[in-house]
Parts: sequence; C-alpha cells; structure tokens
Amino acid sequence: ADRETDQETWQPSAQPWEDTRLVCLVLSDCIARVQRFLVTRLGEDWIFLVMLGITMALVSWTMDYASAKSLQAYKWIHGELKGNIPLQFLAWVSYPLMFILFSSLFCHLVAPQAIGSGIPELKTILRGVVLKEYLTLKAFVAKVLGLTLALGSGMPVGKEGPFVHIASICAAVLSRFMSFFSGVYQNPYCYTDILTVGCAVGVGCCFGTPLGGVLFSIEVTSTYFAVRNYWRGYFAATFSAFIFRVFSVFNKDAVTITALFRTNFRMDFPFDLQELPAFAIIGISCGFLGAFFVYLNRQVVLFMRRPNAMTRFLTRHRLIFPAVVTLVIATLTFPPGFGQFMAGELMPRECINSLFDNFTWTKISGSPLPVGLGRSAAWLHPDVSVFIILLLFFVMKFWMSAVATTMPIPSGAFMPVFILGAAFGRLVGEIMATLFPHGIVFDGILYRIIPGGYAVIGAAALTGAVTHTVSTAVICFELTGQISHILPMMVAVILANMVAQGLQPSLYDSIIQVKKLPYLPELGFGHMRCYNIFVEDIMVRKVKFISSQSTYREVKLLLDSSSLKSIPLVDSRGKRLNADFNLNKEEVCRNLTCDLFWLSPQTHTLFSLLGLSHAYVTSIGKLVGVVALKEVRNFTAECVSGFSLVETLLSSGEGIRSTECNSSLPVVPIFDKI
Repeated sequence: ADRETDQETWQPSAQPWEDTRLVCLVLSDCIARVQRFLVTRLGEDWIFLVMLGITMALVSWTMDYASAKSLQAYKWIHGELKGNIPLQFLAWVSYPLMFILFSSLFCHLVAPQAIGSGIPELKTILRGVVLKEYLTLKAFVAKVLGLTLALGSGMPVGKEGPFVHIASICAAVLSRFMSFFSGVYQNPYCYTDILTVGCAVGVGCCFGTPLGGVLFSIEVTSTYFAVRNYWRGYFAATFSAFIFRVFSVFNKDAVTITALFRTNFRMDFPFDLQELPAFAIIGISCGFLGAFFVYLNRQVVLFMRRPNAMTRFLTRHRLIFPAVVTLVIATLTFPPGFGQFMAGELMPRECINSLFDNFTWTKISGSPLPVGLGRSAAWLHPDVSVFIILLLFFVMKFWMSAVATTMPIPSGAFMPVFILGAAFGRLVGEIMATLFPHGIVFDGILYRIIPGGYAVIGAAALTGAVTHTVSTAVICFELTGQISHILPMMVAVILANMVAQGLQPSLYDSIIQVKKLPYLPELGFGHMRCYNIFVEDIMVRKVKFISSQSTYREVKLLLDSSSLKSIPLVDSRGKRLNADFNLNKEEVCRNLTCDLFWLSPQTHTLFSLLGLSHAYVTSIGKLVGVVALKEVRNFTAECVSGFSLVETLLSSGEGIRSTECNSSLPVVPIFDKI
C-alpha cells in the first residue's frame, strides 16, 4: 500500500503542460489579431515602406557620422603634427592606407560581391537574371563597413552607387520579414518591384534628395518602369530623406532641415541671357570629359584584367593594387607638398561647399582674405594663380578618381565626378568673372558674375554625362536648395548627354560590358540598320522539344541529357506548337509568330520589357527555332558597337526578306535520333 501511495505521489501532473499550451494558444491568437489589425488598418505596403525608410535613414546617417568623425580625426592628427613634416607625411599617408587595406581585405574575406558600385549588378538583377550572393546579409555587412572605411579614408570615392546596392539588400531582407504579415511578399513577381523601391530609397536618403533620387534610380536601373511603383518609390524615398535630415538636426549637425550643400545665390537676377553661351560650352565640354572619364575608367579595368605576369601577381596579392593607388594619391595630395597647389587639405564635402560659395576668388586673390571665406581659403595661394590651382585640381583629381573607383573596395563614382564637374564649372566661372570684371549690364543695371552658379551647373552636367541621366539637375536643385539656375542647368545637362551618349556608354553600362554581365544593351534610334535583320538569322534551329507521341523513355533521356529549365510541347513531331506548351514558373517564355520575325524593335522590346530568358519562333504555328537572351544580347552589342556581323548579314541579303511566313524552314526533331 505504501508502494502504491509513493507511485501516486510521484506521478507527474498534466496540469502545467495544459497551462503552457493554453498560454501558447492565447499568445498565438494575440499575434494573429495584431497581424490582422496592422494589415487591415495600415496595409502591408505602408508598413514595408516605412520600415525600409527608417532603416535606410539610420544606416545612411550612421555611415555619414562615422566617416565624418574619421575625417575629423585625420585632419586633427595632421594639424597636431604641424611643424614636423616627416611625421606629418607619414600620418597623412598611413591613415588612408590602413582604412583602404582593411576595407579591401574585409570585403574579400566576407563577401567579394560587395566590391564596386553595385548598380551594374542591380541593373542585371532587375532584368531578371539571378546573381548569387549579391542580396544577402553578408554582402550588406561587407558593403556597409567597407564603404564607411572607404569614405573615412578621404580617398576620391563616392557613396551613392554602393548605397543603392545597400538599400536593395535591405529591401530584399525586409521582404522576407514582411512575409509574416502577408504572403504577397513571397511572390517572386513582386521581387522586382521591391528592388525598384530599394533603389529609389538608396539614392533618396544618400543626400536627402527624394525627388531626384527616384528619377535617377528610374533612369539608371530600369529599362521599363512600372508606374505602380512610382508612389512607392516617392513615399519611401521622401520618408527616408526626412528621417535622415532629422537625425542630423538631433545630432546638431544642422539647425533645421535644410539642403545638404545650401547655396545663397541671388534670386532676383541669378544670371543674364548673355551667359547662356558660356553655360552651353560647359555642357558640351562636360560631355566630352564625361565620355573620356568612362573610357579611362574602362581602360584601367581592362588593363588589370589583361592576362600577363603583372596582373597575375596582383591577383595573387590583392592588397598591393589598392595600397599603391592609395599611396600615390595620398602623396600627391599632401598639403605641405604638391597638395598645396591643388587644395589637397580639403575633404570631399569641404570641396563642394567651397566651390559653391558666393565669393569671386580672382578678385580677392593677393589681397587680405574677407570675413566668412572659411575653407575656401585653401584655393588661394600667394604665389600661384587661382586658375592654375583649379586646373591642377581638375586634372589630378580626374585621373585619381578614375583609378580610385577601380580599387577592390565598395566605391561609387557619383560624388568624385560631381566634385570634378563643380571644379570645371568654377574654372569657367572665374574666367568669365575675369573677362567681365564689372559684371554684365542689363536694362541699365550692372549684375556681377557668380562663379558658384557655374560650379553648380558644371557638377550637374558632368555627372549627367558620366551616368547618361538628366535627373542630376533635379538632384542639384535639392542639394543646393535653390532652383535659380534651372534653365542653364537643364541646357548644360542635355547638351552633355547628347555629346556623351554619342561617344561612350554610361559608366554603369561600361562596367556591365567589362564584367560581361547578362544584360541586354539598349537599341536606340541611331541603330536603324539593325532593324533589317531577322530573328531567323540569329535563332537556333535545332530545338529540343517533346511531342504528344513521345514515350517515357524519350522524355527521360531528354531530361537526363539536357539542362534546360523549360521544354516546348508540340502536338506532333515538330508540326505545330501546342497552346499548352511547357512553361517553367521561373522562366517566362513566349512564342514569336512570323509577324515578329524582325529583330527590332519588337524582339528587343519583348526581351527587355518581359525579362525573357528565351523565346520560341514559330511559322504558322510550326516550331522553327528558339532565340535566347544570349543571341539577342550578343547581336545587339555588335550592332551598337558597329561590328562586322551586321554588315555581313546585310550585305549577303539574308536580312532583306519578305515578311511573308516561310513554312519550309528546316526543323530538326531531336527524337529522330533516339
């Protein structure tokens, strides 16, 4: 009896387990209610956009704060060692060298995909191509830390391009989190929309320019833009830019929410119509300079990829190239040395603020410096003309920026090119101020030349020429807080684009070509000769297919011997394409009828707009071939570059044919060999 009593005493009670299960049920019910409330009242789109905006504003402000503190420490060390030139030089060179080497090594070990701008890869991803490891948390961490170190080193590298990549990674990660609220975000067809919004937020919160950011992201990343994403991009970019500027106010970096590089040009008469030829010269010159910058950048990359003993050595020792580039740039910009003749002591943001100021440097050079000149005094040398300093700065920084952006670190070219354009515009403005020392007379009133306005126009024109965009004008309006120079700025940007687009591809398209990414080049109106080439001339005629009479053995052998993700289904051995031919969910295919036998513009538009990987060619319902993205891309690249294939096809007469359907084209049924 005692033994039975003990057994009853030690028997575990089921009551605690039931209580725990009840608590879990209550919690899950509460979570489900909160989820339904948020989705019903707010909508999953708004939740996603707000979270994306807050996250990217916090990341952008943190990176700016860290890099600014790093540059302050850099200049403080240089100032504390004043009087000891050898130690000053050692500190001036070793500080950026340490940052660049750590950035390069960290990205190489954690995520090599974080190296570079990221915009060319995003253009390819938005095209529908899957690039592994480009939108992962590892790439996010490597990109953020590597870019912060690069910006804090003082090297001529930018933030905007890499930040677009960072924002897209953040959008991709948040979309997986948002699948908790709604399964819509698990839909692969929404993935492109999410990345498009991420690109807009990346540009918008980078400098606090939401309007120009959305337009710039559309111009740079999208061949065709879905209007349904327009309001998403504007809302997220505006919200993110607002939070980004609020953080600056809380940190007392600014008194209130203002433009990042605020200018104070006069509004009543900012420029005279007689100055328009000078603005046009800036635009045309920036077009040539932008094309040369893209060419120089591409030549450096191609030289580093050339198979020879030196490049193989640099590939094995990856830190040598960034170390040499950093050492050369830091040596040439050393302020007590050659840097005193090119304002070497100024950091990137100080350069922009000084180039945009209201002073006319040629008038105050050689005289006591006026009150309020600030950091602009670095451009004035007692023994050297302002024109020489601006010219040396532009020439030296031009090749430095083109080479620095090829280092294996997260880096962009927007900000360095922006500074170059501002320096060139300032040079033209100072020349105009010298030619018209008393200003320009209009209606009996004398108005002086404003060199700072020329700098703003030059910055917008050169960045527009390098990126092949016109939204840089809008970005300049938001950066400066003034639209007084809207007319000359648009004239200069359009002229720069006209010249640059006729000479070189954009910087991002140039990188795509060098890396040989699967991206379809644009086929413009200047390539009308390609419109006489048929799909039949470039398609693959030997098509693997499955017919309704195929046996299990034939299908199995075909699947085992082929890596195709989708196979067409015909109702007989190649006679007619079935309406329900096989479609893989990941690979969208369309059949081209004889009305679309022309290569352009229909075929090119189909592949660009729908993101096709390949398309089947039919003639009166008969399967006659298949054309893949590779064939269209290669032919379009040759057509744009003016290679000999187009001339060969046109001269042989193969591209000049009747538009009537040709049903006698040969068909190779793959199953005849089985």
